[in-house]
Amino acid sequence: MKIERNEITIRDLTEGYSDDGEGGVIGYRGRLDIRPPYQREFIYGENDRNAVIKGVAIGFPLNVMYWAKLGDERFEILEGQQRTISICQQ
Repeated sequence: MKIERNEITIRDLTEGYSDDGEGGVIGYRGRLDIRPPYQREFIYGENDRNAVIKGVAIGFPLNVMYWAKLGDERFEILEGQQRTISICQQ
């Protein structure tokens, strides 16, 4: 397995965000599967979600998130689903 570090903006991450319930959750211009079938449902409570948003707003970096590359510039989240959804729902 090869791990590559990439930085993207929150604007890029949230662009094209869509939550279609069981139909899927996507972001990053439709190229990121935020909730692949093996991921658990979003479980952050309001306080945790607000803490993520507040941290981003004051300039704290987010912890590393891991994405798996599916090919053709498509990805799925391995780690970081709850933080990603918190940001995208804002």
